[in-house]
Amino acid sequence: MYNRFCKLTSGNKREMKQNYKFIISYDGTRYHGWEKKPDLEMTIQGKLEGVLNRMIGAEGTGEVNLIGAGRTDAGVHARAMTASAVLDTHLSEAEIQSYMNTYLPEDISVNEVKVCSDRFHARYNAIGKTYRYTCWYGDGKPVFDRKYVTVLDREPNVDMMRKAAELLIGEHDFRSFCGNSKMKKSTVRVLDTINIEKNGNYIRFYFHGNGFLQNMVRILTGTLLEVGYGNISPEKIQDILKACDRKKAGPTARPEGLCMMKVDY
Repeated sequence: MYNRFCKLTSGNKREMKQNYKFIISYDGTRYHGWEKKPDLEMTIQGKLEGVLNRMIGAEGTGEVNLIGAGRTDAGVHARAMTASAVLDTHLSEAEIQSYMNTYLPEDISVNEVKVCSDRFHARYNAIGKTYRYTCWYGDGKPVFDRKYVTVLDREPNVDMMRKAAELLIGEHDFRSFCGNSKMKKSTVRVLDTINIEKNGNYIRFYFHGNGFLQNMVRILTGTLLEVGYGNISPEKIQDILKACDRKKAGPTARPEGLCMMKVDY
């Protein structure tokens, strides 16, 4: 006797609703962000769900709801976005991955599919995330990286930015770094590390924390760049945090330099 999640198809194939974990990479250049929206066709979640719904077809029991670990903005990329969804299919993990990569556009890749616990939730179970923001400066142009870097008009002072970054580490109210002015939930987050690395004409910011607010990484980057340009002193970071006022922080950095690197569970 099968449990309530099992059934027999007309071909006598045993099926079961199971929860699956996906690791996904995507180039966000063409998309209006992760989150599916009724009036927008080009979203990452929308493309993935479309393929999964096509895969389960008539043998499925309802449309797929794919849950992402985060909601990246329009133009933002991901190397390892984690997502989860309950699927009703007899296909193996490898067959699901193969099907998805066959029918997804070339700028979205499913790197891993695994059956996971029924209780696993890609967003609620995440305990940490790593984002990278990449900048480039110089007299030429980063022709082959142009979709994945933000071009600066001059070189910022990396040492000054590192000094300012130290003041952002820890548990703080990051309301000044939140792009949603109507945010009603808590804006307190923990930033474990901010590493700023310079390699030739590239400057890369690595942020790791327990969670990030809307546009938070881009606003943090924009503010640190203002420190690097001498427009904000490193010591002012504490005042910006205490103000809990978006207008006190720096500009929101452009989306193309941002990439979600990893989600921790």
